[in-house]
Amino acid sequence: MTSSLPDNWQSWLVNTLAARDRDGLRRAPASIDSMQATRVQRDGQWLANFCSNDYLGLAAEPALQDALIDAVRRVGVGAGSASLVCGHHREHAALSEELADWLGVEAVLLFGNGYLANLGVLTGLAGRGDAIVQDRLNHASLIDGAMASGAKHLRYAHADASAAEQRFASLPESISKRVLVSDGVFSMDGDIAPVADLVVVAKRQQALFILDEAHAFGVIGSEGRGSVSHATLANDAVPLRIGTLGKAFGVYGAFAAGPRVLIDALQQLARPAIYTTALPPALAAVTRVALKHVRNDQWRRDQLQANIAQFRTGALAQGWRLMSSETAIQPILIGDTASANALSAELLARGFWVSSIRPPTVPVGSARLRVTLSSAHSSEAIAGLLNALAELTPRFLSNQN
Repeated sequence: MTSSLPDNWQSWLVNTLAARDRDGLRRAPASIDSMQATRVQRDGQWLANFCSNDYLGLAAEPALQDALIDAVRRVGVGAGSASLVCGHHREHAALSEELADWLGVEAVLLFGNGYLANLGVLTGLAGRGDAIVQDRLNHASLIDGAMASGAKHLRYAHADASAAEQRFASLPESISKRVLVSDGVFSMDGDIAPVADLVVVAKRQQALFILDEAHAFGVIGSEGRGSVSHATLANDAVPLRIGTLGKAFGVYGAFAAGPRVLIDALQQLARPAIYTTALPPALAAVTRVALKHVRNDQWRRDQLQANIAQFRTGALAQGWRLMSSETAIQPILIGDTASANALSAELLARGFWVSSIRPPTVPVGSARLRVTLSSAHSSEAIAGLLNALAELTPRFLSNQN
């Protein structure tokens, strides 16, 4: 087929893709033929799945399946409109109230997904003449949101509260609206932010502290309340927390949680919440069921911690370089992209799906395998992965040392 693209665009696109191929950085989705679980079928091959963010095993939970079927029959499939038109169902309102009760905050605003939530929050609350200071390893959506806001954007050394304060100190005193942003659990490293120290910095600098709890909610803290609870801080220690519903909750969507005046303002200012169709009400209904499991099923978090310990003990004993993480995200640091891709491919051939994470998602020279664990993983599955890694140590550990 003859391309309708202008010649200069055709050339640029072809060259861009060729460069990605040359550097081992081209991405493409791999379709699975089964439900999301710790074992999935991909291209006819059954694989042990160690790259999902389904930390509590709720994506395939039968109770959630039944709840979704029932909800679709009651409230249909699509919301039909944006929330501020006619798309806001009482299931959305009930979910917001129950999430607020869980976190001990005044109000919650729902979003379509975590990326939209972060874009909406940062572009809605900050603009020209303001400043956003954030961890250099924050999720891409937080970086994009800060850049899109038009605010002065500064990034500080990873997980270093004193570096964050130094960034604030470099700002002109005329900048009064200041925002401090951090992930709670970092998505590619698995470590936990120094939340208590950042709270102190935010107070001293009169900055609004925003915490993205996408990989923390459900996983750490009392009743899975995230890194604020994990740090034994008061519910209102961090003014605004953002969470996703497609990870530990096993469903889809996102929300921002905080004081009512702040959430009410976001309802007016966060364009991704205003100008897009609301979440399907059936998803809101099933998420209410998921929330009950997140709150009440402490055994899932206990099992997850046991799985984390089993994997870390085994992998460290073999000599692999694990990053400092006590969460479900357990990265094996490899270094160069080619070796990380090769190790991922070798594991895939042995029946284990572990994603290779490469630049630009992580810094150059820090390519890794991102092993993610779930409470639904059996000890036998983890032992199988460790055995496969042991077979590969002679070839790959020499590259690490």
